[in-house]
Amino acid sequence: MSEYQYYEFIAIDKPLNTQQMAELRSVSTRAKITATSFVNEYQWGNFKGNPKNWIASYFDAFVYTANWGSCQFMLRVPLDCFSPETIQTFQIEMLDSFEIEQTATHWILDWQLNESENYERFDDYQGCNWMGQLVPLRDELLRGDLRPLYLGWLSNIYELNDDTLEPPLPSGLGELSAAQTALVEFLEIDVDFIHAAVTASPPLADDHSNTDQQAWLDSISTDKAKQLLSLLLEGRALGNVNKAIIQKDNRNHEK
Repeated sequence: MSEYQYYEFIAIDKPLNTQQMAELRSVSTRAKITATSFVNEYQWGNFKGNPKNWIASYFDAFVYTANWGSCQFMLRVPLDCFSPETIQTFQIEMLDSFEIEQTATHWILDWQLNESENYERFDDYQGCNWMGQLVPLRDELLRGDLRPLYLGWLSNIYELNDDTLEPPLPSGLGELSAAQTALVEFLEIDVDFIHAAVTASPPLADDHSNTDQQAWLDSISTDKAKQLLSLLLEGRALGNVNKAIIQKDNRNHEK
C-alpha cells in the first residue's frame, strides 16, 4: 500500500498577505496556496513545515489525514474565548490525543487520533472531506460552547488514571451539533462513553434569546455597529463580536 497524506490549512479571521504566501511557497512548490488556504497531498514525500507553528503564525484551522490510520485537527481561537481556569480542567499532561497550548494571543486546540484500524476512512482523496465538517467547531467555541473540549478530553479516556479528575460536564451532550458528531467520528470516540455522559449532562439552555440580542444591539454605539458590520463583510466578525460581548459582560459584572 502506497503512502498518502493530506494537509489542509485555512485562515478565517485574517487573510494571508503576499509575504506570508511567499513564505509558504518556499516550503512547498506543489501546494495550492491562496490568501485563505494551503492544501497539499503527499504520496512519496513529507510535509516540510511544522503544522503547529503554522497555526500559531498563519492559520486558524488545520486538518491532517494519513492512509495508515492517523489524523489530526487543530483550531486557533482568541484567548478571550476561555479563561485559563476553564482550559485547565480539560488539559491532561503527558497525553497527546488532545492538547491545548497558549500563545501570546490565542489558544491552540489540537485533537489527534494516532492509530486506527479503519483504514478506509482515510483512503486516498478522503482527507479533503473533513475540513468542511469540522471547522464549524470554531464558531461554536467562539460562542463559549465547551462540548468540543469535553470530547477531546473523552478521547483520552482509555489512557486516563483512576485518579484523573473529570472536567465539569457541559450542557447539551445529548444533542451534539453536526460538527461535534463529525469530531466523534474523526477521533473514533466510543459512543458508549458519550451515552454515559449524556445521563448527567443538562440540556442546552437558550442563552441568546431575541430579547437578549435586541438589548445588546440597543446598547452599542453607531460607530461600534459600523465597525462590526465592516468586519462581518470581511468575513472576520464572529471572533470580534464575541470579544465585544465578553468585554460588555465583564463590565456589567464589575458594576
